[in-house]
This record gives sequence, structure tokens and C-alpha cells, in this order.
Amino acid sequence: MKGKNYFVHESSYIDSPVEIGEGTKIWHFSHVLPNTKIGKNCIVGQNCMIGPDVKIGDGCKIQNNVSVYKGVELEDFVFCGPSCVFTNVLTPRAFVERKHEFKKTLVKTGATIGANATVVCGNTIGKYAMIGAGAVVTSDVEDYALYVGVPAKRVGWVCKCGVVLIHKEEIKGNAKTSGNGLMITCPNCGSVYIFEKNLFYPLEEKI
Repeated sequence: MKGKNYFVHESSYIDSPVEIGEGTKIWHFSHVLPNTKIGKNCIVGQNCMIGPDVKIGDGCKIQNNVSVYKGVELEDFVFCGPSCVFTNVLTPRAFVERKHEFKKTLVKTGATIGANATVVCGNTIGKYAMIGAGAVVTSDVEDYALYVGVPAKRVGWVCKCGVVLIHKEEIKGNAKTSGNGLMITCPNCGSVYIFEKNLFYPLEEKI
């Protein structure tokens, strides 16, 4: 699409009205439905559908074969792996109209959803959380948490950079006690976290 500050492949369809941010790229055979807002510098892969009435933040990457339905919101820098699935109705029937029952799904800043994972509607995925490939999310996910399995369960905690720092309650990397908890330094990026009372959060958030 010429004359725009974003790129849309000629095989894709963009309905109206739609907002698309500067630097965003939408690749082959995708469809953006009305009243959808896509932020800056996003990448939308092949065969994706977004909308209607969907909001996507800046810097998101939506890989091939992903549909982001009404009721789903992605904050900034969310990664949606290939063929991951969002839903918006808990008990769908082909012969029952349930558009008035859509449940909101929120994926917070920096979260990753692995390939072929399913996020059941009505749940929130915390910032910088990581959902493993093939997982089925049926509950809220804490910030920085690592969830895997069917149904998905928390099995650890991850750094903002994506490195697993705690797995099955075993400390990995450089850890030392800090009050009643543990101070954990990421061996990759040097970020420091506190793990105490089954909570995991960056050191700068400790009061």
C-alpha cells in the first residue's frame, strides 16, 4: 500500500475505519476489521485476522495464523507465537448468538504467548509473563510468571529479557538472601529481582 507510513501486502484487506501506526508491517493474506487500532512498529504475519474493535499496542509481533478477536487487547511489545489461539466466548454454540457475552482478555506489556497455546477468554496475562508452547491458559497469569501445560500451571519465573530464573522452586543464576526473600540476578542482562512469599518482582518495585 503506497503513500502510507506503514506497509500492507497487496493480498491483505484493511477495512475502514482502522488506525495503523507508523512502521507497522502487515503481511500476506491478513484481514484487519473495522474500529481496530494497531500501534507503531508492529509485525502482523501471514493469514492473521484482527478485530473488529481490537486494540494492539506498539511493538507487538503477531506470528502466522493468529486471530485476535473482539474482546482481546494486547498492550505494548506482546509476542503471539504461530497459531496461538484467543477465544471470546466461554460456552459457544453454532446455533446460539452470544456476542453479548464476550469476555475481555488482556495481555499486558512484554508478555509472550508460545506457538499453539490457547488463551481462554476472561483472563489476564501479566506483564513479561511467558506462556509455553501448546499451553491452555484457564486463569489469570502473574507478572513475570512461566506457565506451561494443559491446563497451564505456573512452573517458574522469568526475567524481562526472557531467561528463566526460577524453575520448579529451584533458584538459577546468582541468588542471595534479602530479608525474608531471595535476591536474584539475571545472568544474561543483570536485572535484579526479589522472590519472597511466592511473589516475584523487580528490585526497584520493592517498597
